[in-house]
Amino acid sequence: MKGLIAKKVGMTQVFDESGNLIPVTVIHVEPNVVVSTKTKETNGYNAVVLGLEDIKPSKASKAYAGQFPENISPKRYLKEFRDFDNDVKVGDLVGLELFEKTRFLDVSATSKGKGFAGVMKRWGFHGGRATHGSKFHREPGGTGHSTTPGHCFKNTKLPGRMGSEKVTVQNLKIIKVDPELKVIMVRGAVPGNKDCTLIVKSAVKK
Repeated sequence: MKGLIAKKVGMTQVFDESGNLIPVTVIHVEPNVVVSTKTKETNGYNAVVLGLEDIKPSKASKAYAGQFPENISPKRYLKEFRDFDNDVKVGDLVGLELFEKTRFLDVSATSKGKGFAGVMKRWGFHGGRATHGSKFHREPGGTGHSTTPGHCFKNTKLPGRMGSEKVTVQNLKIIKVDPELKVIMVRGAVPGNKDCTLIVKSAVKK
């Protein structure tokens, strides 16, 4: 498993060798700092904790700042990656070179929030007839039951807040890696707003 903390830049399009136009998402990858390592002997599993983006030491609480060694300033983002492939030590920088031989990525992020939504938008309900006099158009319909069991079941699809959930898009193909600009271009869409934080990992299924 390989992984990094990155930022979403946005979408664009590039031409491949055959002249086909491919829509891509641009992911900016600044070098991640190895904050700590965990081993099977001491922690029960192997893992690496990576950090990204410095914050002022005065902005970090004493408990939060205590996670960082003296030679590493507190970071805004921290993420633990289990079974990290590369042999790294605390203080090392890990960047784009991690994905040199990788062809597919899994990308996780918090999806865009869409606010309160009805059942048609949130769950894809068909709704009622649009004809005059129907009086049933975009409602969820009946959710109750008769004497047995006499209550609504849990997890019934109802209106509610939509979006702002952790979403992982799998098997995104790497189209181009630019070490100078520190960007990876992957085919297809990635969840989240522009400038949002992404967790980029080598694909599990490919």
